[in-house]
Amino acid sequence: MSTPSWLVAKPIAHRGLHNKANGIIENTIGAAEAAITHGFPIECDVQLTADGEAIVFHDFDLGRLTGEQGLVIDRRLDDLTRIDIAGSVKGDKIPSLKDFLSLIAGRTPLVIEIKSKFNGDLRLTKRVCEILKDYTGPFVIKSFDPDIVAALKTLAPDVSRGIIAELHYASKTDDFLTPEKKHYLANLLHLGESQPHFLSWHVKDLPSAPPYLCRLLGRLPVMTWTVRNPEDRARAEKHADQMVFEGFMP
Repeated sequence: MSTPSWLVAKPIAHRGLHNKANGIIENTIGAAEAAITHGFPIECDVQLTADGEAIVFHDFDLGRLTGEQGLVIDRRLDDLTRIDIAGSVKGDKIPSLKDFLSLIAGRTPLVIEIKSKFNGDLRLTKRVCEILKDYTGPFVIKSFDPDIVAALKTLAPDVSRGIIAELHYASKTDDFLTPEKKHYLANLLHLGESQPHFLSWHVKDLPSAPPYLCRLLGRLPVMTWTVRNPEDRARAEKHADQMVFEGFMP
């Protein structure tokens, strides 16, 4: 399967075209509408709820983006979708994936990232695939977790799938990964099993061997994240096929 041409045609708005200073918050309906207005595809994140549903939300914890505390996974969908997003001038609440897709309605392409704790739990992946079966707009799916990408071969064989990766996995959210696991992920040693159709690579880690070889030998398109300044943009234009951006208007 080849990747859709739109994946490398236009810059992709990271979590929608958000601007916190103007009250447009990431992964909200407001940020999605802003991206659509300016003609950009949207990258968004999905998380699992306590009752096995999918919401559009980046963090595992509610604290950074809402006035609530606790884990997303401990709350049910009907509870989560009533929670206000802090700082939103449009009164945005956490959207379910179903509601988010209904709003987008094929008006712009979507890059849907499935979040993971790297624990073999495929409930979110299965639910996302179930929901997307009824969606007719353009989309691809990606994840940091190669087990999820590998599962998509069976769960959604006709959907373009991508692996997200970087060289160092040095953030606090990666502390639970062993050095051996980080080495495995950074060097894409799972490619035989995951068989992605595209690579999403950290812009600060360009140029480097894994994306270079994916483009040269694997003919895989490389998108790069997250581009926030002219230096990053120049690096992306030289070493990748497209960028996921935020904080400026390309």
